[in-house]
Amino acid sequence: MELFRIKRDIPFMSYGKLTTAISLVTFILAVFFLFSKGLNLSVEFTGGTVMEVQYAQSANLKDIRQRVDSLKLGEAQVQSLGSSRDVLIRLPVKKDVSSAQLSNQVLSTLQAGDTQVELRKVEFVGPSVGAELVSNGLIALSMVCLGIIAYLALRFEWRFAVSAIIANMHDVVIILGCFAFFQWEFSLTVLAGVLAVLGYSVNESVVVFDRIRENFRKPGMRNKSTAEVIDNAITSTMSRTMITHGSTETMVLSMLLFGGPALHGFAMALTIGIVFGIYSSVLVASPLALWLGIKREHMIKPPKQKQEAVV
Repeated sequence: MELFRIKRDIPFMSYGKLTTAISLVTFILAVFFLFSKGLNLSVEFTGGTVMEVQYAQSANLKDIRQRVDSLKLGEAQVQSLGSSRDVLIRLPVKKDVSSAQLSNQVLSTLQAGDTQVELRKVEFVGPSVGAELVSNGLIALSMVCLGIIAYLALRFEWRFAVSAIIANMHDVVIILGCFAFFQWEFSLTVLAGVLAVLGYSVNESVVVFDRIRENFRKPGMRNKSTAEVIDNAITSTMSRTMITHGSTETMVLSMLLFGGPALHGFAMALTIGIVFGIYSSVLVASPLALWLGIKREHMIKPPKQKQEAVV
């Protein structure tokens, strides 16, 4: 299915140096913000108090957030838990204040607005648990990256594999850099979004690289240069890219706008990742593959010559 067909190839590779330079600048800025500001880690990573409260009727999450924020306990998370009556509250670690004291302060504030609020459960997430989640998250991210590298190396020529994995790492660092710059809270749901972006971005690279490989084998492309072959491959997949990513971005934006605070971080990570995933697959991975020197000979094996029998 195609919404439109572009008859003339767009010279993407002629802008390769410019787009690569832009990517390099944004990558360096993202790394700078990661080291200078750091990620605003959530309670799951840093440790803290987790409360579950239940209301007799549907809970007003906006009012609950305002009441919890009035205590000035730090970055607190308030979200629905299963039903509209159950609410989950995450509180960060507060020096010289125990978990029981924090929960009592929050419960007293909530009961001032609704006396029928019932405390269902209180748990304390220690720093050791947060450190374990950090290490497990890094292991998960590393395993995904290694799996992608292995898949690309087996499916494509190594130049394609290197280009795609660099583009994918570019997307991940940009997402982390945005969260560090704006100091958005980095939670487990955001980590899940980053892992999803890795798989999503590599899919677009695979589609483009598949078309490049097909073009190298077409008789009509034999007189074309490598840059022209890549331009034709990207141009021919533009309609597919618009349909796929347009529909996906629409769904993610709906989660971002209407999903509430519980889905905000996850949707934001996906929104940034999809935009930069398209950009990196077309304007980062492909120029890198060209710079690494992909050629027609790498895609097509020469036919074996028959050996003449020696009389």
